[in-house]
Amino acid sequence: MSDPVGKLPSELDQLPDRDTEETAEWAASLDAVAQAAGTRRAEYLLRRTLQHAEAAGLALPKLLETDYVNTIPTAAEPEFPGDEEMEAKITAWNRWNAAAMVTRGSKYGVGGHIATFASAAWLYETGFQHFFRGKEADGSGDQLYIQGHASPGIYARAFLDGRVSEQQLDNFRQESGGNGLPSYPHPRRLPWLWEFPTVSMGLGPLSAIYQARFNRYLQNRSIKDTANSHVWAFLGDGEMDEPESTAALALASREQLDNLTFVINCNLQRLDGPVRANFRVVQELEAQFRGAGWNVIKSLWGSAWDELFQLDTTGALVRRLREVPDAQFQTYATRDVAYIRQHFFGANAELVQLAGVLSDAKIAECFHSSRGGHEPRKVYAAYKAALEHKGAPTVILAQTVKGYTLGAGFESKNANHQMKKLTIDEFKDMRDLLGLPIPDSAFADGVVPYGHPGANSPEVQYLNERRAALGGPAPARKVKHVALPAPADRSFAPLLKGSGKQEMATTMAFVRLVKDLMRDKETGKRWVPIVPDEARTFGMESLFPSAGIYSPLGQTYEPVDRDQLMYYKEAKDGQILNEGITEAGAMADFIAACTSYATHGEPMIPFYIFYSMFGWQRTADQMWQLADQLGKGFIVGATAGRTTLTGEGLQHADGHSHLIASTNPASLNYDPAFAYEIAVIVKDGLRRMYGETPEDVFYYLTVYNEPKVQPAMPEGVEEGILKGLYRFNTAADLAEAAPAADAAKVQLMASGTAIHWILEAQKLLAAEWNVAADVWSATSWGELRREALECDEALLRGEVRTPYVTRALEGAAGPVLAVSDWMRQVPDQISQWVEQDYTSLGTDGFGLSDTREGARRHFGVDAQSIVVAALAQLARRGEVPASAVKEARERYGL
Repeated sequence: MSDPVGKLPSELDQLPDRDTEETAEWAASLDAVAQAAGTRRAEYLLRRTLQHAEAAGLALPKLLETDYVNTIPTAAEPEFPGDEEMEAKITAWNRWNAAAMVTRGSKYGVGGHIATFASAAWLYETGFQHFFRGKEADGSGDQLYIQGHASPGIYARAFLDGRVSEQQLDNFRQESGGNGLPSYPHPRRLPWLWEFPTVSMGLGPLSAIYQARFNRYLQNRSIKDTANSHVWAFLGDGEMDEPESTAALALASREQLDNLTFVINCNLQRLDGPVRANFRVVQELEAQFRGAGWNVIKSLWGSAWDELFQLDTTGALVRRLREVPDAQFQTYATRDVAYIRQHFFGANAELVQLAGVLSDAKIAECFHSSRGGHEPRKVYAAYKAALEHKGAPTVILAQTVKGYTLGAGFESKNANHQMKKLTIDEFKDMRDLLGLPIPDSAFADGVVPYGHPGANSPEVQYLNERRAALGGPAPARKVKHVALPAPADRSFAPLLKGSGKQEMATTMAFVRLVKDLMRDKETGKRWVPIVPDEARTFGMESLFPSAGIYSPLGQTYEPVDRDQLMYYKEAKDGQILNEGITEAGAMADFIAACTSYATHGEPMIPFYIFYSMFGWQRTADQMWQLADQLGKGFIVGATAGRTTLTGEGLQHADGHSHLIASTNPASLNYDPAFAYEIAVIVKDGLRRMYGETPEDVFYYLTVYNEPKVQPAMPEGVEEGILKGLYRFNTAADLAEAAPAADAAKVQLMASGTAIHWILEAQKLLAAEWNVAADVWSATSWGELRREALECDEALLRGEVRTPYVTRALEGAAGPVLAVSDWMRQVPDQISQWVEQDYTSLGTDGFGLSDTREGARRHFGVDAQSIVVAALAQLARRGEVPASAVKEARERYGL
């Protein structure tokens, strides 16, 4: 503190000082304050000076932490515009019904969570009464990411406004009868209410950031006016432990997303105990968000604390609050006043003196219940300040008590997340605390009653009036279907006619198709190419100058490759979302684009292209989120397969994404072998997702980086392509070395790039072993299985249906050998519906670095290995001599 200027840290010596005398005077003044008034006064002056400088816009490093007090002092709170008494009644009814719903459901063993909404009730109610814009307002309304464990409170509010019945409340977590309520926000299960699935913790905050960004994307591309749409994400302090929760904070501040507010319910507890037992999670989060460039508003203490802070003339109280760890503060909320006087105020003489003028009632009120998140005036002040702040997103850190108003058995208890019910006596205590007119006789049968003031009551009228003023009910999901016209056939024609003698990888075929579709006058602008910093890998650089890379700032620099044809072009109205190295971020972008048809009434056609290994394996949870949110679009796993990406090795070698994808009921999974198959699949996908009768599905396509001559589409194969299987050719189609008429027969089946291995094997079998092999293209093992399962289900209803795969192979002679660049479980999905002898070859195990030929020989899927496997099948059937298998192994060096 007293070091002379000449001994400042060396990094400061690098800055030129135009007035060393003035600098020395500032340092001397600080030394004088420290000596005369103490170091605490010097620290206070420095903090206030830095805060003033920040407010004045001076380019100084920001303070990462401020005092453990409210950002907005009581004197600066705006006038509250609502009827506090009426809103307290509404909130009381919602608290009651949320707790009653979960408690009544506990007799069926279905569970539920009570404590989260109890702590956050005012955070939601203040928003619903004064801030959250509904779907009937201009534009798209606000987007609300509701904390999953708070869902009972949202159902309770929907019960109060008449959108949910008492029967539905009693069917909470009991959906199979068709009139229940899902446990958490699930748009697929309750599509008129929920917009965003959030209970897979961490995905909500990540998606909220990219939703706010996509709102700006639509605005900047002049597709939809989203200027009045605000994204609100309600989160728990424990949820912020998830890496996804904070993964995109810098993106939000970098792009100045002031249309976004995080509301973090800091009740200091997660599922098992304190979030930061030995530390202070509020201060940690403040530093994290301020360091990322966010505007931070802390609403920690209720009005009961005002007297304490006014008496704190030395700053001793603020210092004590800053040093007490969260777990200890949780303990204060459950202990008597004597304990608090001893362990909190007894820390030093200044606090002992302060506590001496405080009544026991005042101390109990402050430490047991008075929190900023429990007072509508303080919540309103925070929300209003968040909306008024421009140039950066805002996070509100609101402190609450977990289990607030549920009684001493719940409040601040470590186990309250798993506590599912209150006793009748606890409910009566809660009734008295909330002042609800529920008589004891209502409990006569031993069951807690639901409470409702009546459809024409002042509470419901007030609620409806407030919602009408804000644009209708919330949360709400409304879909006004807008069918997109089918693109012109000329976009698909180049792939259908083949590539002639030119070789082309299917990755390039897909990119070429989309590039043509983006030129379509009707729907071209609706395509949203999304890529995580690998566009050049996938041959997409040609889109840079024509479509542009989206940036809200445009291009503020001259790109290094400006004189090249395919230069790196950023634009405010750019169409491409190039996300950098973040598959999770790109997937969040994809979800926002996939659901724009519902969120904004503007159907978009996103395709997200990535290294196939870094898709389903890395972000499968987000794929479920996409399905739950009823998203539509194309996911493209490029450089697919375990052996096509030469040299990259184990971590890049995908042999299993189709297996993971098969677990998602909304995902239609295709592994096309030829360019024309891609054209047929994409065309039909556009019809199914964006046509007159849209389906709530999305597509997963795998494409390869192996250049091959692309044939023209044979006649009459479209149905087989879409259903998943068709015969590409027969042994009789071979121009040379056709097998004899009495030759043994085998059916070779493959997907993706493996088609080329079995085509080569077909020739070897005919020329060297007199075996007639037909070749089948299996465009989708998953769709074959899906349709076959539907046939099995129909059989249970007495309806006899033969699966397509069985019908397609009917009469095909010989055994079936299925081959792919995936693990054998992928083609084995259909084995039980194939009547012929069935076996498979695949790339099970870990990948490795090698040439394509070397890798395929290693896994035993190259043409020669396929020949040996086919001969072995035939030998077991007695259709070729067993010696042929041994001879083939020796001939091919296996």
